[in-house]
Amino acid sequence: MISNTPKTDTVHVIGGGLAGSEAAWQIANAGVRVVLHEMRPLRMTEAHRTEGLAELVCSNSFRSDDAANNAVGLLHAEMRRLGSLIMRSADANQVPAGGALAVDRDGFSAAVTRALHDHPLIEIDRSEIAGLPPAEWGNAIVATGPLTSAPLADAIRELTDENALAFFDAIAPIVHKDSIDMSVAWFQSRYDKVGPGGTGADYINCPMTKEQYDAFVAALLAGEKVDFKDWETNTPYFDGCLPVEVMAERGHETLRHGPMKPVGLTNPHNPTVKPYAIVQLRQDNKLGTLYNMVGFQTKLNYGAQQRVFRTIPGLENAEFARLGGLHRNTFLNSPKLLDAQLRLRAQSRLRFAGQMTGCEGYVESASIGLIAGLYAAANARGQSLEPPPATTALGSLLGHITGGHIETIEAGTRSFQPMNINFGLFPPLASVPTKKPDGSRLRGNEKTVAKKQALSARALSDLDRWIADRLRVAAAA
Repeated sequence: MISNTPKTDTVHVIGGGLAGSEAAWQIANAGVRVVLHEMRPLRMTEAHRTEGLAELVCSNSFRSDDAANNAVGLLHAEMRRLGSLIMRSADANQVPAGGALAVDRDGFSAAVTRALHDHPLIEIDRSEIAGLPPAEWGNAIVATGPLTSAPLADAIRELTDENALAFFDAIAPIVHKDSIDMSVAWFQSRYDKVGPGGTGADYINCPMTKEQYDAFVAALLAGEKVDFKDWETNTPYFDGCLPVEVMAERGHETLRHGPMKPVGLTNPHNPTVKPYAIVQLRQDNKLGTLYNMVGFQTKLNYGAQQRVFRTIPGLENAEFARLGGLHRNTFLNSPKLLDAQLRLRAQSRLRFAGQMTGCEGYVESASIGLIAGLYAAANARGQSLEPPPATTALGSLLGHITGGHIETIEAGTRSFQPMNINFGLFPPLASVPTKKPDGSRLRGNEKTVAKKQALSARALSDLDRWIADRLRVAAAA
């Protein structure tokens, strides 16, 4: 099968984040030469602190690893089946995190960097691509992420005659574990859930009474915020990563129903009294010396962060390895600008991948890098590649980016927004389970669980068939 993209000997990937790193890995493993362009450390960004590839600038969590009951866990499983470097490196550097897959961020980045550096078909170029890729690059992937450099962003806008949409993405503080008062706090995962590498007691929990919670919310609202730049003032937040003070602004009890919910936890220091709210901290490095404050991304200035967060019981003497922050994130109106293979309609030699396509989350970004890499490699070999089934997590996410939420012209607004993987993106089941294996009827939440498990089982079965078909086509070429 012949592709309509010209055959080229080398693929260029711009951006060494999760998506770009995964794309380069997939291309090289398909036997195609690739040049991975990463501007750090020549030019750093507002959020990065190292020159490592696939550096994690926000949380160290890849979220749930439950492939049977959770859409992101299913995406993990699909990527592992497709030989993902990001998942291999995450698995090798995991730290305890209850039901989640969390990683030692430095070990993870080092593993990705080492693998790409050592691959004989990968060249790493440490220079900035200040504008559109050169015209002679007939097969290129742009995976520059939320902090795309201004010259490249401006060139994309000029080429597409389309302004990028933007939102703010936030970074949570990290605390030195030995500065946490464990006579007040305690270890426990919510509902004692055991996850990969975990024990069921993987989070540090800090309890609050109603009076303490009320005072904390008041302090959040009164705390000094970092001023927005003029070009940032009308940029909307992504609801999956709201700053903690913005959540507080939405209602006094909002935090208690979000990151500070007190359910599934019992304070062993005072088991007869139920906390009114609970702050959780999750292990951030393999040594277990650093913990990040779950859901506490913020735009408070540094002085206010230290003052307000030290009112949390157990954190009165907290020492912060990193304080929270906020950075601007940009993404394309992908359903309008990109085709089904992630190529820019205005210039098909260019593909886009990762967070700037309108997916949200580490794993989602890497997965779009993975499929972009497979598409680019197929083009380089003069072949075509059928898209992954829409019934899979990868296929449903790709469909969201390239096929859904077209601009609503009548309203004068865009309906396309960044999305985490979720079962709502999957095609419905032909037949929804109604009975248990023993023949008895499913009731209540059992129906929801059975539906998720059926969606996951269908996805993995369909993905396995797609992989087998792809291997047969490659062998026949």
